[in-house]
Amino acid sequence: MNAPMVYELHRPAQTEPGKTYPALFLMHGIGSNEQNMLSLVSGLEERFYIFSIRGHLPQPPGYAFFTIQGYGKPHREVFDEGINKLKSFIDYACAEYPVDQSQLFLLGFSQGAILSMTLGLTLGSRIKGIIALSGYIPAFVKEKYDVQPVDKLSLFISHGEMDHVLPFDWGLENNKYFRSLGADVTFKTYQEGHTVSMENHKDFMNWLMERVKK
Repeated sequence: MNAPMVYELHRPAQTEPGKTYPALFLMHGIGSNEQNMLSLVSGLEERFYIFSIRGHLPQPPGYAFFTIQGYGKPHREVFDEGINKLKSFIDYACAEYPVDQSQLFLLGFSQGAILSMTLGLTLGSRIKGIIALSGYIPAFVKEKYDVQPVDKLSLFISHGEMDHVLPFDWGLENNKYFRSLGADVTFKTYQEGHTVSMENHKDFMNWLMERVKK
């Protein structure tokens, strides 16, 4: 089976026959690539199958998963295509590797956070946890998508209070929206811009390790 998207895989150096492992899917921001997010999860490869996915659209100096028509407004058709490709990739990873399908986690920054939250809304209970760093949920996702129950979903949502790329208020709205749907949300804010601080990194790594089965 051919992979529907380009990716880099990091996994345990030694695996046990018949054993399955938690999976972590990484999605980068606009203009980046599949190498960008790996440093954020260094050390986790002995516990997880880590799939770092490259956006399918050229966006110098790197790639993107969708294009935008205005501030906070992705092109709907391009966005839909990106979401469908990512769903197909998750299906591919689960079919091709010894992945524990009860322990699927998503981690995204900026554009990757937007996609991670949207995938959580559309895949519902298939996803165990999401780390969404500095993103938003497009209005058409809330209004037009077939949103699944998320009462079994856990999220770590963070946003910089001085983010001038994606406003801090959008982070507040993410928290409010997922809580309104009954999701288990940990919401953290930092005195930062559109970036991932060392404190943010420490917090989401602790959150993740608390939720993965031993």
